[in-house]
Amino acid sequence: MKYNSNFKKVATLENEIEAGLLDSILNDRNIPHAICSYNDLVYDGIYQMVKGWGYVSSTDFYSQEIVDILNDIRKSSNDD
Repeated sequence: MKYNSNFKKVATLENEIEAGLLDSILNDRNIPHAICSYNDLVYDGIYQMVKGWGYVSSTDFYSQEIVDILNDIRKSSNDD
């Protein structure tokens, strides 16, 4: 989804798999969002080690729904 200037950081993502799954669910539900990685080849991934894999951003209207979806993803991955 295209980045929107009204987007704000909603949550930190732990890894690329979590990011891909969240992106897929949000696209299926037509929730506007952007997935951004902290990966930077120049710094050899040091920001990802400190900050997490990346983050999801969206408008305030969808923030809580996105957090709930992300928590469900994390809960289901811990149940396995």
